[in-house]
Amino acid sequence: MTLLRPPQLILLVELLCLALYLAPQTVTAGETIDIGSRRELLLDEHLIEQLTGKARLRLHHPVPTDDVFVHDTPWEGNRTLYYTIFQDGDRYRMYYRGSQIETTASGYSIPYNVTCYAESQDGIHWTRPDLGLVEFRGSRKNNILLSGEICHAFVPFKDSNPACLAEHRYKAIVAIYKPQRGLHVYSSPDGIRWAPMHDAPVITTGYFDSQNLAFWDTVRQRYVGFHRALRGGPGQITPTSKETSTKDVMTATSTDFLHWSQPRWLEYSDERWIPFTSRPSPTSPYVQLYTNQIQPYHRAPHIYLGFPTRYVDSRSTLTDLNRTLAASVTYFGAAYSDGGLMSSRDGQRFKFWDDAFIRPGNPARKRWVYGDNFQSWGLLETQSDIPAAPNELSLYVNEGFWRQCKLRRYRLRLDGFVSAFAPLRGGELLTRPFTMSGTRLKLNLETSAAGSIRVEIQTPAGEPLDGYQATDCHLLFGDSLERVVEWKRGSDLSALSGVPLRLRILIKGADLYALQFTP
Repeated sequence: MTLLRPPQLILLVELLCLALYLAPQTVTAGETIDIGSRRELLLDEHLIEQLTGKARLRLHHPVPTDDVFVHDTPWEGNRTLYYTIFQDGDRYRMYYRGSQIETTASGYSIPYNVTCYAESQDGIHWTRPDLGLVEFRGSRKNNILLSGEICHAFVPFKDSNPACLAEHRYKAIVAIYKPQRGLHVYSSPDGIRWAPMHDAPVITTGYFDSQNLAFWDTVRQRYVGFHRALRGGPGQITPTSKETSTKDVMTATSTDFLHWSQPRWLEYSDERWIPFTSRPSPTSPYVQLYTNQIQPYHRAPHIYLGFPTRYVDSRSTLTDLNRTLAASVTYFGAAYSDGGLMSSRDGQRFKFWDDAFIRPGNPARKRWVYGDNFQSWGLLETQSDIPAAPNELSLYVNEGFWRQCKLRRYRLRLDGFVSAFAPLRGGELLTRPFTMSGTRLKLNLETSAAGSIRVEIQTPAGEPLDGYQATDCHLLFGDSLERVVEWKRGSDLSALSGVPLRLRILIKGADLYALQFTP
């Protein structure tokens, strides 16, 4: 058993962690932002002061592929869900729940839950190793890691904390509901054999009936967790009123994975409350979040990306399957889910996109059903199937819930979540004042054949720098992840390193996804 520190010391550490966690991200009007040599994605207004003309931010959508991991073993069942996927050296690891649900006219039953494990060499083709750890129907020849109560959603990660001991290199957070409802922590030396790190829950504020998660934040140097809670009113958690509470997300931080700060509700941009004309009551069915899938983006780890499941209840049934499910439990047939996108720079307040990132799609795909369209926790960089093309992002989305479950791979351009876009009629983006450290400016851009981008460097007061005006900029067009910007006087910007600047970016028939000043 791990000995707890005195309560006063724990509280002090929690407050210090929270202050350090939130303070660096606060940006006030007129402040100069130090972006250093970080890659900055244009997926929010953090670096953008003004969009004029026809310029706007627009959400992009990943493209489904034919790459599908089919769950056709007896132990995976018809309720496979809650995938966790990450790269570990030269292989990719996948953890997920295998489960069976049986519906009747009087309700439903769940005979078993197990935690399964799969591996891949490319993030596309997956295999099930025979682990020999857990017996299922008389045989240990399976890929089951764990069984029982802890398997509703067992969510591991590889700990990159430099102080992490080898025997705890892999960690996991998991909800256990009895005798006390809360989140427990586990660890493993190899990602396969797991043991509890403590004999009591480390977080008890929340409801936890979802894929709760945690990870080591390499930028903020602390563990960060996000979990499900029920918001029954402003600042309230009401686990006894599940039917009338909104599914939402709380966050907490820790320095040692055992002692956590008091959980806080996430905050959201106004889009979180669409389609209402004013902020609704927290019990609105339109704003519920089931999973959160928040993670640092590996190409810009100071930015968190979230891929929540957006849950909508109390709608009419669409298909025979919906009607059959509703006859068992009403919300099984009258609730629907799709995939969302949100982002944050402090882990507390998130820009929320009201449009779906993943839609159920054509009815012939049979994904208009509660339990489908859950995005996995994990965003992989994988090879393109186009020879010589740059890598792409792979995302994974479930389908076939209640029937034969599958996991489908989606592909997306690197950094391609949101872009600053303008049609050929043109628009402009003006950044906030910033300082950088680098010698060249690189853009992740995509234009039409007639489209273009030009960049002008200005003083914070808006005066163009001699030699770096828009008319001095060589026309940028095409499709590139790292297009170097050049002016008549060249591309070397080393003399401007550390100097307060602005960028005025002229966009015509083009998307600008990200920018970076590189050494």
